[in-house]
Amino acid sequence: MRTRKGAARNRAKNRLFKRAKGYRGGRGSLLRTVKETLIRAGVYSYRDRKVRKRDFRRLWITRINAASRLRGMRYSQLIHGLLKAGVELDRKSMAEIAVCDPAGFDTIVETARGALSD
Repeated sequence: MRTRKGAARNRAKNRLFKRAKGYRGGRGSLLRTVKETLIRAGVYSYRDRKVRKRDFRRLWITRINAASRLRGMRYSQLIHGLLKAGVELDRKSMAEIAVCDPAGFDTIVETARGALSD
């Protein structure tokens, strides 16, 4: 007697349908469409994990720029001054300081300003 794939195939399909739960129309109920949709979803999720990092960096830079301009300094000047001063603060930390600790950010700006004037 030849072997058939009945139970294994059903399990495989169930795994796919479980991953496609909540998709609209045929995208959640038709096997071929489910496979296509899941591949596309995987591509989007892979791409957007990279895009999320880019978006957050843009947000941090915008916040730092806004906070530094309130203190009379452009973002590029601030970063250049910190580089010259040897301060190694990443943008995520600086943005957090700018929002939550204005006095601490004042200190950072003064450090950068001092390094630029030397």
